[in-house]
Amino acid sequence: MIHRIFLAGAGGAIGRRLTPLLVAAGHPVVGTTRSVEKAAAIRELGAEAVVVDVFDASALARAVAAAAPDIVIHQLTDLPRGLDSSKMDEAAQRNARIRTEGTRNLVDAAVAAGARRLIAQSIAWAYAPGAEPYDENAPLDLAAEGRRAVSVGGVAALERAVLGAPLEGIVLRYGQLYGPGTGVDVRDGASPVHVDDAARAALLALDHGGPGVYNIAERGGAVDVGKADRELGWRAEPRDPG
Repeated sequence: MIHRIFLAGAGGAIGRRLTPLLVAAGHPVVGTTRSVEKAAAIRELGAEAVVVDVFDASALARAVAAAAPDIVIHQLTDLPRGLDSSKMDEAAQRNARIRTEGTRNLVDAAVAAGARRLIAQSIAWAYAPGAEPYDENAPLDLAAEGRRAVSVGGVAALERAVLGAPLEGIVLRYGQLYGPGTGVDVRDGASPVHVDDAARAALLALDHGGPGVYNIAERGGAVDVGKADRELGWRAEPRDPG
């Protein structure tokens, strides 16, 4: 089935890998960025580019309405390349704002435009300490402190907004990204996932899976990915160890 897609964050690490997949599948795509330079790159990938700030609710609503999408994809983040630890305190605050205020604006715009489904990026390392592997019903670490509290609070707000909206809300909890455009060349972390596998999960979620949360990571890590396998038909591609 062909869908009209509004891809928020088309210039990001996952967005740049997802856009050509969507275009190749025949879906008309409107992709957003805050950067005029990135807009040119989005157009080169075959999508229409719109320069808009997610915190400008009125401008965002106009952009989504003009695109008239039946599916909105939320791949917005504001993180330093390679998750540079020296920049993460400030970045965590900015990213949490995107997940709270930005997500709220995007959800409102999607609903107002009549979108049927919204697919949103979350993270798979926000679970509270407990027995591994964590499935999607495991609680988030809402008792966290410091920088982690900021990140988990943003995640919780994003997921509430998406899952509580009057449309089909799907949350993809991605593991630690690696691969082109991420700043990380080899798998790392407790639940790694290659950026191309992450993009493919969003592609599959256009037509598969019901509303809810899905862990997206390589098998054998800290999270259980059986639900994504069963309901989305997603599984990480075999890759050389690294």
